[in-house]
Amino acid sequence: MVQEDMMSFLKSSKASQMSCDEVAQFLDTDLRSGLSSVDVDSRRVVHGWNEFEIAEEEPLWKKYLGQFKDPLILLLLASAFVSICMRQFDDAVSITVAIIIVVTVAFVQEYRSEKSLEALQQLVPPKCHCVRNGRLETFLARHLVPGDIVHLSIGDRVPADIRLSEAVDLAIDESSFTGETQPANKTSVTIGNNKSNGITHRKNTAFMGTLVRCGNGKGIVIGIGENSEFGDIFKMMQAEEAPKTPLQKSMDTLGKQLSFYSFCIIGVIMLLGWVQGRHLLDMFTIGVSLAVAAIPEGLPIVVTVTLAIGVMRMATRKAIVKKLPIVETLGCVNVICSDKTGTLTKNEMTVTQISTADGLHAEVSGVGYNENGDVIYNNETVRDNTHPSITKVIEVGCVCNNAEINTGSLRGQPTEGAMLAVALKMNIPNIRNQYIRKQEWPFNPDTKMMAVLCETKSDRKEDVYFVKGALEKLLQRCTQYYYRGAPLPLTAAQEQNFLYEASRMGVAGLRVLAMACGSSMNELMYVGMVGIIDPPRPGVRESIRTLIASGVSIKMVTGDAEETAAAIGSRLGLHAVGGHTLSGDQIDQMDIAQLQRVINLVTVFYRATPRHKHKIVKALQNNGSIVGMTGDGVNDAVALRSADIGIAMGKGGTDVCKEAADMILVDDEFCTIMSAIEEGKGIFYNIKNFVRFQLSTSIAALSLIALSTMMQLPNPLNAMQILWINIIMDGPPAQRYFISGGRIRFLTLYDIVRF
Repeated sequence: MVQEDMMSFLKSSKASQMSCDEVAQFLDTDLRSGLSSVDVDSRRVVHGWNEFEIAEEEPLWKKYLGQFKDPLILLLLASAFVSICMRQFDDAVSITVAIIIVVTVAFVQEYRSEKSLEALQQLVPPKCHCVRNGRLETFLARHLVPGDIVHLSIGDRVPADIRLSEAVDLAIDESSFTGETQPANKTSVTIGNNKSNGITHRKNTAFMGTLVRCGNGKGIVIGIGENSEFGDIFKMMQAEEAPKTPLQKSMDTLGKQLSFYSFCIIGVIMLLGWVQGRHLLDMFTIGVSLAVAAIPEGLPIVVTVTLAIGVMRMATRKAIVKKLPIVETLGCVNVICSDKTGTLTKNEMTVTQISTADGLHAEVSGVGYNENGDVIYNNETVRDNTHPSITKVIEVGCVCNNAEINTGSLRGQPTEGAMLAVALKMNIPNIRNQYIRKQEWPFNPDTKMMAVLCETKSDRKEDVYFVKGALEKLLQRCTQYYYRGAPLPLTAAQEQNFLYEASRMGVAGLRVLAMACGSSMNELMYVGMVGIIDPPRPGVRESIRTLIASGVSIKMVTGDAEETAAAIGSRLGLHAVGGHTLSGDQIDQMDIAQLQRVINLVTVFYRATPRHKHKIVKALQNNGSIVGMTGDGVNDAVALRSADIGIAMGKGGTDVCKEAADMILVDDEFCTIMSAIEEGKGIFYNIKNFVRFQLSTSIAALSLIALSTMMQLPNPLNAMQILWINIIMDGPPAQRYFISGGRIRFLTLYDIVRF
């Protein structure tokens, strides 16, 4: 029995429906004393370490040799080999030098891009607090095994999947995992068996890699490493093959077509020479010349150098590209699926509206946990105590608050940090220092309120309750409302007015937080409410408008509720009232063919999980779209890998997200994508024009040699001369246009004749 338990781990979907005692019994552990050292050693043999097995990085020599897999490069190698066999060493050397230039430029640029990403941190948090042998110890998280008892406190990264046995005011930021902006309030209560037991519904489970924002707790480790929910995403990402870029597909097709046609032409010419009775060695020499003529040697060089220049240009625009062909893919992208939290928005809760009980409506500007911005009422800036009604709302929000802001960094709940930021903007940062806290009642999902009992520091020493929470719950405890500095009796009509105002904010996508205070919890005075939102990043709306105007479709994919997702979509200009939205549950009910039929009409996807995001990308690709996917969280990694180009956030992005992406935005600015696409489109058109020009040169050389052979004339061009024309005469003029950023338009034979 013990051996079977040691072999076991629990998925969070099952553990959340079991009581703590049942989980402890299943994993053969003790909630008070934890595991013994002997148990830990035995379980580690079975479960291994709490980490992910990442494939060893390829050695440099293998990466360099991998550059020779290009079909055009292989054709050139074959030509060089034939030249050596015929003892035409000057031709062989010329071809080999051209090949080495191409593969070296490509290898060096990709190596430089990879080196710029070496600062990634570990995916699993380094340390944890765990009970073993009856003692609380601190050690590396990789040492955890199923059955360990882990303690969590504010600021901790959750080291494994944990079934909580205790949760005191515990709120965990799961935005990188689920896409939810608001931290999830956790409990130790067993969850009933229902069909919609998704990640966001498992309130008694803490997931690996998430961040404790508030409170403390402890629980039983139920899954580590690849057996965690995080591990499921990691395995999906590892199993997903990154698709070839449009340029790679085109070059592969071009290489195969050139190979086929050149061998056919060489065969016909050699047959013709044999019929004419010409010497076999002469025909081999002509064959090599034909092969070299058929292959546009300048094309790989120009394309590689052009892409390398594009990568360097993008680096100056704060975009790191991992692989050279990705630069051209940007020019082909016609659909961008973007994660909301942290990508389109800042993932920083911000108060944007204040509504007081006596009817004042103030707007708040500025983003982030700092003093940048103003509170504006009736075109006047609210500072200090110029508007007592507004100050009263912020006072309650700051006193009933456990967060702290230090130099723009928040420690605590994002909503509470938003209230402190407003106080900074109003120049009242020390407003809560006027009171001494005596008791606290943490936020409770049932009461939907948080309350504190404080004593004033004045001579009168009064006890005051400060309460914040859901408006409908607060109004049930209010008997008065604050009106121009004095309390008035709260009437039913006045309650309806307050509820209407809250409804207006809710429709706009704001999270409403109501404030009240008083001498008794059952006789409170309502003072007002604030509207909070995770605001769009600066410049995102303008970038989206420009991208849509240029033919790129934008789709927002988020884990948020429909109302919030639609409201943000409207603010960003990518979703109109009455527009189509699709939920994760609806995607589950569709097969890929059904999703393909409706997906082009949908602009907002809500309640989306990693599997949903992956399915959305596949449906778009099946419709023939070139898909770019942006994201910053663990939940975006699989979709980033499967998209034609995955784009990760450099500052706020998780490490697994950066690992899966093809391009990283150093400054996290969505508008950087627009600049990158502009660069990519220029490169795409330049390469397209150069291919036409280079092929026309190859056709001219082929025709000249073929006609000379048919007319029994000496071979006019040898391999070295053709290489000189393709690389030296055609390459530098074309490269000059690429470097200057212009678009090339070459004269064709038709242009010359017409002229």
